[in-house]
Amino acid sequence: MERFTTFLGKHVWLQVTLSTVIASALVVLLFPESSVLSAVIRTALISVMVVVVVLAARREEKRAVGGTENLVALERKVRKGDVPADPAERDAMRGLVDRRLYRSRHRVAALVLVTVVLGSITALSALAGEERQAIGFSLFAVAFTGWSIVNSSRQHRRLTTMDAALRSGGATEGSGCSQA
Repeated sequence: MERFTTFLGKHVWLQVTLSTVIASALVVLLFPESSVLSAVIRTALISVMVVVVVLAARREEKRAVGGTENLVALERKVRKGDVPADPAERDAMRGLVDRRLYRSRHRVAALVLVTVVLGSITALSALAGEERQAIGFSLFAVAFTGWSIVNSSRQHRRLTTMDAALRSGGATEGSGCSQA
């Protein structure tokens, strides 16, 4: 799984392709009356908008840490909890961690908003008498909200642990600050 994650980190286009295919399949399942082509086009257009935002943020991170390879290596170290020993790499890691902690400062409010929006869509589908869509949206809402909360908490815990290890200055690689 680590090799796949690293591969996806290097090739954002594959992430977009996979997400477009999965999202298109969900749209076709929820709205069987729409054509597959229209579902793919609609999903691809939305995916392109999201990708523009993600790539802009990623470009800033790559510039700050010195390129794609460095960014992927630092992301791997954050996931594993390995604090870099090299001072230049520690500075790059500190910048990356600070940037991500700052960007995620409103994560709880964002998760609440996503939950409210997904719950509203599900409720409106049920009120409209669309049973299939209401069931589909409710399953999606529960799964996506649960995954978002777990993933957000894990990432925040990893970042705060790495931030504490970097600020203490005493931790080195393999220091055991790894988070699952």
